[in-house]
Order: sequence, then structure tokens, then C-alpha cells
Amino acid sequence: MDANALDKMNSYLNHMHVATHLLAHSTIYTNNKRASDYGNPFNNYGKKAFSQTDEDGLTFEIVKRLGIQKGVFAEFGVGNGFENNTLALAAAKWRGFWVGNEDLAFNPNPMGEEKVNFTYIQDFITRGNVLDLIRRGKEAISRDTIDLISIDLDGNDIYLVDEMLTNGIFPKILIVEYNAKFIPPIDWKIDYDDNNVWRHDDYMGASLMAYCNLLTQNGYFLVCCNSFSGSNAFFVKNEYRSFFPDVPDDIDRLWCAPMYLPTLNYGHPQSARVIEIIFRDLHKDVD
Repeated sequence: MDANALDKMNSYLNHMHVATHLLAHSTIYTNNKRASDYGNPFNNYGKKAFSQTDEDGLTFEIVKRLGIQKGVFAEFGVGNGFENNTLALAAAKWRGFWVGNEDLAFNPNPMGEEKVNFTYIQDFITRGNVLDLIRRGKEAISRDTIDLISIDLDGNDIYLVDEMLTNGIFPKILIVEYNAKFIPPIDWKIDYDDNNVWRHDDYMGASLMAYCNLLTQNGYFLVCCNSFSGSNAFFVKNEYRSFFPDVPDDIDRLWCAPMYLPTLNYGHPQSARVIEIIFRDLHKDVD
């Protein structure tokens, strides 16, 4: 390749690099602006640490208002553990457990302690075993109650929530993945199937209205949906409603549209060593 062609290629690559960064900044700006454009001012608390997009900031603002210090979490469907809704809580020294069907990309108990503040249960989650999985998780971390439960299984989620509520499991906070294609007032959900596997299409989960109908009957109110991606809805028990005077009651102002486009790099690439340190430090505080 002659020098002129090489210069042209380098110039093109530099332009592409700049364009990529501009697109990233534009995406962040646009979605931050979208948060303020929604009718729910609570969306402005959104921030990303280990969540897919802005869920971590919403979670921390909720737990701050509820006054929870080092609570207990449970999450169902965590992938390889690098990106989910409760890893940030573990970093903040919450106890908890995860349940999922995949291998984790790191060792959650690097010191090999017998008494732990976190455990991972690897199993395929169904309506028939979810209660036993919760029992096992609580026993492993020596806790009787759960402050926050997050569910992201791309399928039978609403049926598992219903099973928990029917059997007296009422966390203060519930984070659920909703199918934002179905705008309010559409009440829709997939048919239950023990062997359901998401095929990366719109046959997944349940609409926001379906969750609202189920959870309002069980003493919860909707705080927000995450505006960055329109994937997760945050519900809190009614006894804490007065702590959220800025949150409207109108579901049309709370629903957020689906924004499922892949996000560009956010900070440095993820490292398993960072997460192993989080759990190593968490296990040090067993009482």
C-alpha cells in the first residue's frame, strides 16, 4: 500500500473513531434527555454501574428513600454474573443470592468460606421449584427475609412473581422485566411453559399493565420503568408510598418505550477480578 493510500485509510479510521465516540455521547445525552422528557421525574436518578443500563441508580435511590442499610437481595436470571440488577448491591455490602442456569464467569466465593454472605444456585427456574430455591438461598446466607427481588428470565417471570406472592413472599422492592411492546392499557403475558426458552423475539414476559394489575392487588405501587432501555419496572410496597411524592400515579406517565439497541462500551471492559474482590470483601463480614 502506498503512502497516499495509507494516509487515506488512517484518516478514515480516525473519522470512524471520532464518529463512534460522538455516537456514544449522543446516545447517552439523548437517553438522559429522554429521562427528563418522561412524565416521571424519578427517571432522572438513573445511573449505570453493573446494570444493563440505568437501573442501578434507580435502585439506589429507592433503597435510600426506604432507609435500607446493607439489606438482602435475590436475583433470578443473572447471565454470567457480569451484568445484572444486584451486583451493585453486593458491592455496597448487601447480602444475597442469585439463581440462574448459566456458569458464572468468576468465583463468587474465592476464599472458600463455609459461612457466606452470598451464594449462587445454578438451576433452571420454574414455577414448581422457585419457592425451594428461595428457601435454599436464604438458608445459605443465614437470612429469613429478602428486601429486594429482581427477576429477568425473558419468559415465565410474571408466573414466578405470582407464585411468590401467593406463598407470602413480599419483598419491599420488586424489579421485573416487562415487555414494553405492549403499551398500557394492554394486559398481556405469554402462556406458562416449564421449558420456555426465549427465541430473541417479542414472545417474552408480560406487559407493564399485567404486572400492575397483579402487584397492585398485592399491595405494591409502580415507582418507575427505566427510561434508558424500557426493560425493567420497579415496584415498592404501598406502605412506602409517601416516600415518593414525585412519582405520578398515571401508568401512561410511568411506562417507558422499548429501546433495545445494543449499547456501546461504557467505561473499561468488565473484569472477573473486580467482581471476585467484591464478593471476597462481602464474605469477610459474616456474623
